[in-house]
Amino acid sequence: MKLDSMYQEVILDHYKHPHGRGLRDGDAEVHHVNPTCGDEITLRVKYDGDRVEDVSYEGQGCSISQASASVLNDLLVGKDLETARKIQETFLELMQSKGAVEPDDAMEEVLEDAVAFAGVSKFPARVKCALLSWMAWKDATAQALGESEKKEKSA
Repeated sequence: MKLDSMYQEVILDHYKHPHGRGLRDGDAEVHHVNPTCGDEITLRVKYDGDRVEDVSYEGQGCSISQASASVLNDLLVGKDLETARKIQETFLELMQSKGAVEPDDAMEEVLEDAVAFAGVSKFPARVKCALLSWMAWKDATAQALGESEKKEKSA
Protein backbone atom coordinates (compact mmCIF):
# COMPACT_ATOMS: atom_id res chain seq x y z
CA MET A 1 0.00 0.00 0.00
CA LYS A 2 2.80 2.39 0.85
CA LEU A 3 4.34 1.93 -2.62
CA ASP A 4 1.02 2.75 -4.34
CA SER A 5 0.81 5.94 -2.31
CA MET A 6 4.35 6.92 -3.31
CA TYR A 7 3.52 6.23 -6.97
CA GLN A 8 0.42 8.43 -6.72
CA GLU A 9 2.57 11.22 -5.29
CA VAL A 10 5.03 10.95 -8.21
CA ILE A 11 2.17 11.21 -10.72
CA LEU A 12 0.60 14.17 -8.92
CA ASP A 13 3.95 15.94 -8.65
CA HIS A 14 4.55 15.64 -12.41
CA TYR A 15 0.97 16.79 -13.06
CA LYS A 16 1.31 19.85 -10.82
CA HIS A 17 4.90 20.67 -11.88
CA PRO A 18 5.19 19.50 -15.50
CA HIS A 19 8.57 19.17 -17.19
CA GLY A 20 8.80 20.08 -20.87
CA ARG A 21 5.41 21.78 -21.08
CA GLY A 22 5.17 24.62 -23.60
CA LEU A 23 5.78 24.09 -27.31
CA ARG A 24 9.25 24.97 -28.50
CA ASP A 25 10.97 24.65 -31.89
CA GLY A 26 11.11 21.12 -33.18
CA ASP A 27 11.79 18.93 -36.18
CA ALA A 28 8.31 17.41 -36.14
CA GLU A 29 4.94 17.96 -34.47
CA VAL A 30 2.00 15.63 -33.97
CA HIS A 31 -1.38 15.99 -32.31
CA HIS A 32 -2.96 12.96 -30.63
CA VAL A 33 -6.37 12.62 -29.03
CA ASN A 34 -7.69 9.85 -26.80
CA PRO A 35 -11.29 9.59 -28.06
CA THR A 36 -12.28 7.52 -25.03
CA CYS A 37 -11.82 10.36 -22.55
CA GLY A 38 -10.93 13.46 -24.58
CA ASP A 39 -7.30 13.82 -23.47
CA GLU A 40 -5.23 15.68 -26.07
CA ILE A 41 -1.57 16.37 -26.65
CA THR A 42 0.42 18.29 -29.23
CA LEU A 43 4.02 17.13 -29.05
CA ARG A 44 7.18 18.34 -30.78
CA VAL A 45 10.51 16.60 -30.98
CA LYS A 46 13.89 18.05 -31.87
CA TYR A 47 16.91 15.94 -32.73
CA ASP A 48 20.61 16.66 -32.86
CA GLY A 49 21.72 13.80 -35.08
CA ASP A 50 20.43 10.71 -33.29
CA ARG A 51 20.16 12.40 -29.88
CA VAL A 52 16.81 13.61 -28.54
CA GLU A 53 17.57 17.29 -28.05
CA ASP A 54 14.10 18.31 -26.86
CA VAL A 55 10.55 17.07 -26.35
CA SER A 56 7.97 19.78 -25.74
CA TYR A 57 4.21 19.55 -25.51
CA GLU A 58 0.92 21.24 -24.79
CA GLY A 59 -2.04 19.22 -23.70
CA GLN A 60 -5.15 18.89 -21.67
CA GLY A 61 -6.57 15.95 -19.87
CA CYS A 62 -6.34 13.87 -16.74
CA SER A 63 -3.44 13.81 -14.35
CA ILE A 64 -2.26 10.48 -15.79
CA SER A 65 -1.93 11.71 -19.38
CA GLN A 66 -0.30 14.99 -18.41
CA ALA A 67 2.07 13.47 -15.84
CA SER A 68 3.09 10.81 -18.36
CA ALA A 69 4.13 13.53 -20.83
CA SER A 70 6.23 15.18 -18.12
CA VAL A 71 7.92 11.88 -17.26
CA LEU A 72 8.55 11.22 -20.97
CA ASN A 73 10.36 14.56 -21.22
CA ASP A 74 12.55 13.71 -18.22
CA LEU A 75 13.41 10.27 -19.53
CA LEU A 76 14.06 10.92 -23.21
CA VAL A 77 15.67 14.36 -23.57
CA GLY A 78 19.42 13.95 -23.95
CA LYS A 79 19.24 10.24 -24.82
CA ASP A 80 20.38 8.70 -28.08
CA LEU A 81 17.58 7.32 -30.24
CA GLU A 82 18.33 3.66 -29.48
CA THR A 83 18.17 4.26 -25.72
CA ALA A 84 15.02 6.38 -26.06
CA ARG A 85 13.31 3.61 -28.05
CA LYS A 86 14.31 1.05 -25.42
CA ILE A 87 12.76 3.23 -22.71
CA GLN A 88 9.58 3.64 -24.78
CA GLU A 89 9.34 -0.11 -25.41
CA THR A 90 9.86 -0.88 -21.71
CA PHE A 91 7.13 1.59 -20.75
CA LEU A 92 4.81 0.06 -23.35
CA GLU A 93 5.52 -3.43 -21.96
CA LEU A 94 4.66 -2.24 -18.45
CA MET A 95 1.45 -0.54 -19.59
CA GLN A 96 0.26 -3.54 -21.62
CA SER A 97 0.92 -5.99 -18.77
CA LYS A 98 -2.56 -5.54 -17.20
CA GLY A 99 -0.83 -5.40 -13.82
CA ALA A 100 1.02 -8.69 -14.32
CA VAL A 101 4.47 -7.09 -14.51
CA GLU A 102 5.91 -5.99 -11.19
CA PRO A 103 8.74 -3.52 -11.83
CA ASP A 104 12.06 -5.01 -10.75
CA ASP A 105 15.32 -3.15 -10.17
CA ALA A 106 16.32 -3.39 -13.84
CA MET A 107 12.99 -1.97 -15.02
CA GLU A 108 13.11 0.78 -12.39
CA GLU A 109 16.60 1.72 -13.60
CA VAL A 110 15.29 2.13 -17.17
CA LEU A 111 11.95 3.79 -16.33
CA GLU A 112 12.83 5.85 -13.23
CA ASP A 113 9.67 7.86 -12.34
CA ALA A 114 7.69 6.07 -15.06
CA VAL A 115 7.41 2.99 -12.81
CA ALA A 116 4.82 5.05 -10.93
CA PHE A 117 2.40 4.14 -13.71
CA ALA A 118 2.60 0.40 -12.92
CA GLY A 119 -0.74 0.51 -11.11
CA VAL A 120 -2.35 2.21 -14.11
CA SER A 121 -1.74 -0.93 -16.18
CA LYS A 122 -4.51 -2.67 -14.21
CA PHE A 123 -7.08 -0.28 -15.70
CA PRO A 124 -7.34 -0.62 -19.51
CA ALA A 125 -9.20 2.66 -19.94
CA ARG A 126 -6.40 4.50 -18.13
CA VAL A 127 -3.60 2.80 -20.08
CA LYS A 128 -4.56 4.87 -23.14
CA CYS A 129 -4.14 8.00 -21.02
CA ALA A 130 -0.65 6.98 -19.91
CA LEU A 131 0.41 6.02 -23.44
CA LEU A 132 -0.93 9.12 -25.23
CA SER A 133 2.30 11.14 -25.15
CA TRP A 134 4.48 8.05 -25.76
CA MET A 135 2.60 7.19 -28.96
CA ALA A 136 2.80 10.85 -30.00
CA TRP A 137 6.57 10.80 -29.41
CA LYS A 138 6.90 7.64 -31.50
CA ASP A 139 4.96 9.21 -34.39
CA ALA A 140 6.79 12.54 -34.16
CA THR A 141 10.12 10.72 -34.14
CA ALA A 142 9.20 8.75 -37.26
CA GLN A 143 8.13 11.99 -38.92
CA ALA A 144 11.32 13.81 -37.88
CA LEU A 145 13.58 11.00 -39.08
CA GLY A 146 11.69 10.73 -42.35
CA GLU A 147 12.12 14.44 -42.95
CA SER A 148 15.83 14.33 -42.17
CA GLU A 149 16.30 11.41 -44.60
CA LYS A 150 14.53 13.42 -47.34
CA LYS A 151 16.74 16.44 -46.64
CA GLU A 152 19.89 14.29 -46.99
CA LYS A 153 18.68 12.81 -50.30
CA SER A 154 17.86 16.22 -51.77
CA ALA A 155 21.20 17.74 -50.70
